[in-house]
Amino acid sequence: MLIGQASINLSANILSALLGLLSVFIFTRLFSPHDYGVYLLGVGFASVISTFLAGWFRNLILSGHARNDGTDVRGLVISGYLICCLVAPAAYGLGRLVGLDAMAAMAAVALAVAIGLFELTQDLVRARLLAVTVMKATLVRAVAALGLGAAMAFLGPAGYLLLASSTLAYLLAVLVQSPTAWRGTIVKFDGAGLMALAKQGLPLTLSLTLLAVSSVTDRFMIANLVGAADAGRYIAGLDLVRQTLMMPAISAAAAFFPLAVQIYANQGHAAVRSHLGECVELLLSITLPACLGFAVIAPHVANVVLGVEFRAIAAQTMPIVAVAVIFQILTQQYLHVSFLLSARNSFYLVNTASIIAANVILSYVLIGQYGTVGAAWARLGADLVGFFGALVLSRRAFSIPIPLGRLALTVIAGLLMALLVGALDRYLHVSDLTACLVLTFAGLASYIALCWLLDISHARARLKLCLIFFRTKFANTGAR
Repeated sequence: MLIGQASINLSANILSALLGLLSVFIFTRLFSPHDYGVYLLGVGFASVISTFLAGWFRNLILSGHARNDGTDVRGLVISGYLICCLVAPAAYGLGRLVGLDAMAAMAAVALAVAIGLFELTQDLVRARLLAVTVMKATLVRAVAALGLGAAMAFLGPAGYLLLASSTLAYLLAVLVQSPTAWRGTIVKFDGAGLMALAKQGLPLTLSLTLLAVSSVTDRFMIANLVGAADAGRYIAGLDLVRQTLMMPAISAAAAFFPLAVQIYANQGHAAVRSHLGECVELLLSITLPACLGFAVIAPHVANVVLGVEFRAIAAQTMPIVAVAVIFQILTQQYLHVSFLLSARNSFYLVNTASIIAANVILSYVLIGQYGTVGAAWARLGADLVGFFGALVLSRRAFSIPIPLGRLALTVIAGLLMALLVGALDRYLHVSDLTACLVLTFAGLASYIALCWLLDISHARARLKLCLIFFRTKFANTGAR
């Protein structure tokens, strides 16, 4: 079940990531670094506000709706979200305070409201393990963002118009999955229930909001220290890395988080530890080779995907950010499940506070000394601090397994693959696009071979099961 859910999520997110790459390819050619920088700063600001608006309800959905025992939390969720949206005027003022102009701040707040509604709707569907519905909405959002964004560019290549097009894309995606997620919901303002939810959700909401703040701190510091144009160049490479590398991890985590809650509730401590041990190996076996391989071929990717004005900075920063993503994924998509299972929401806050403090301090120091490249090093340092902090805290919450022996095999396979790709790259004298294709194929083939040799994530047993499944399927088809 884990593999099936993760596969559907992964397929949807791969297609979404490819459309995202196409969007970056198009937008960095249609928009100037300054206007694209305004758009990306607005998206970053919207991500913070949307996290605050929706963060109160994430644990309620995961711990209540995921049980699938008849509990209906949707009325409480939507009524609480509507109340949270009343902070929109204050959010507009905050946007102006951090440097967004009036139109960009207004568009960013509208985008934040749309993102929050989309994420809550996705969470409700994911909690019931309806991966196909999630896939449809994800693809609608990606296609609409690309098409509407390109249309806005011809109306006028301004950052706030691109933000408005993204808002429309999210609302269209909400419409796609609303019948599944919200049909039959009774909106009621339960004062006592909302107050209890607010008290329970405050630590998680604050920590998620601070985590979102930490993820955009460097871009706003660059914008204020060296200008929106340089921020646009930096964020284009940063988001390119995140779009490409975060999707597979989020796809896997979207499957095993709800399953972990169900297994813990129905089968107990030992069963969920066994499940999580399998999950972290699968997570690292997907994440590590993707991040290391991307770091090696990052200059080629920048030349293929980004516009001319964005390439130089991206080629310098993307390898650093790709390595940072490894630690970010392990922290957010695995170690944080310890806090969820133990209901230690305050630990989210402690861990996130350490990340944002490290990010602010390192960004201020390193951007001042090394310019835009310093922001990438600051991000790596902050993610390392967050990873080791979460690891320590997880020992005091729900002690989730860290199977060092099997994880070490994954690390060995990933490093060998990266060395092979790097060595091959030195002898290639072809176009950047051809180099990307050749090196990606070489990395994938070598890593698959190493997975079989070292039995990464029980690759041999799973391949045998797949062969048996298809053999049985074909036999039954032939018998008919």
